[in-house]
Amino acid sequence: MKTKILIITICIAFTAMLTSLTEAQESKHKNKPNIIFVLADDLARADIGAYGQTKIKTPVLDRIAKEGVRFSQGYSGTSVCAPSRACLLTGLHTGHCPIRANREVQPEGQKPLPDGTYTVAKLLKENGYATLCSGKWGLGMFDTTGSPLKMGFDNFYGYNCQRHAHSYFPTYLYENDKRIELDGKTYSQDIIIQNTLQWIRQHKDEPFFLFYAATLPHGNYEIDDLDIYKNETDWNERQKTYAAMITRLDTQVGQILDVLKELNLDEDTILFFAGDNGSSFAPNTPISKLFNSQGGLRDYKRSLYEGGLRQAFMARWPKHIASGTVNDTPIAFWDILPTAAELVGGKIPDGVSTDGVSILPSLLGGKVPQRDTFYWELHEGKSIQAARWKDWKFVKNGKNAPIELYDLKTDIGESKDLANEHPDVVKIGEDLLRTLRTDTPDWTLKD
Repeated sequence: MKTKILIITICIAFTAMLTSLTEAQESKHKNKPNIIFVLADDLARADIGAYGQTKIKTPVLDRIAKEGVRFSQGYSGTSVCAPSRACLLTGLHTGHCPIRANREVQPEGQKPLPDGTYTVAKLLKENGYATLCSGKWGLGMFDTTGSPLKMGFDNFYGYNCQRHAHSYFPTYLYENDKRIELDGKTYSQDIIIQNTLQWIRQHKDEPFFLFYAATLPHGNYEIDDLDIYKNETDWNERQKTYAAMITRLDTQVGQILDVLKELNLDEDTILFFAGDNGSSFAPNTPISKLFNSQGGLRDYKRSLYEGGLRQAFMARWPKHIASGTVNDTPIAFWDILPTAAELVGGKIPDGVSTDGVSILPSLLGGKVPQRDTFYWELHEGKSIQAARWKDWKFVKNGKNAPIELYDLKTDIGESKDLANEHPDVVKIGEDLLRTLRTDTPDWTLKD
């Protein structure tokens, strides 16, 4: 009898211990939310309904704005693909980032991130996260220092080279560093999103970081179904295709949200959405005219006016981020790394610098720590620079070009250069454009 009681007591104690361990694991996971960052490629700010679009349908992205926060002054890293993504991953603006232009490598790939680069994926991996980059990389082939598999990502699926990503019906993609042969007839985005959803299901029981860098709606402008736009008789084929590509992106984000709901992870996951740079299309082109893609902002991709930099930037985290919030605080891509660190209670290692601040307080209803300055540069041909100080915007279109000055508070379209009227403010801009950057052999200013 005593032996039986002892066995029962041991069983009860063992069961209690297992329950305690399970609860501790669940609590640990809940304290470390899943993090998803969806990055659109060449999406203009006003291509989304939540930012004023009326012709292209984006119900899921509009829902994210309705159920979360929409930033009115969210900035990308710069105005072309690779350096903008590098800013997002490293927490450094383009005055300090190791990639400050699209630099092609033959036969495939781009200039790689250097060895030892610290990324948000590395930070999260160090804090117990499973990590996936899917879609497009563009920061180094697998045999270089910039491979995604050397930059903190456990897994990769999609295009490594951004030139290769111009084809939506490719003959191959990559799974990790292995080339996967395709028939050249299947729409790549369907394959990539299905692999992404499968990865989420595989990692549902541990905290995960998904960097879904979709190629939509970057050119080439190709799609397998014009969907709701096929009967738009007043639109040309490219206009229909572009709209269908954006709506397909919207549908994919909806698929991600559906899987989170299915797996009961909705409230344990914070999802960010942004575009990597401004529209591919100049304001006077048929697409920009039909869709009003610039939405009142000046210029487009490859410029450092607001139309090249200011982007759709939203976040959703049920029961944490208040629904329907519009936040007018300026934020930028380099804020994501320190935000991720605060989200998971992680520490950015000593010796790793960042130009960003955590925007978590702002996401949760507080304020972002006060800062006055933002900085961008780009080296596509001549070097161009821009900075923001409070509501003043400085633009310098070449090493020896004059500084232009705009008041964003009253002139979001940057239509009136006030440099001659405010020489004292221009002097501040001169100092910022000089001191907010580090010159390197790869990134010397030139005309």
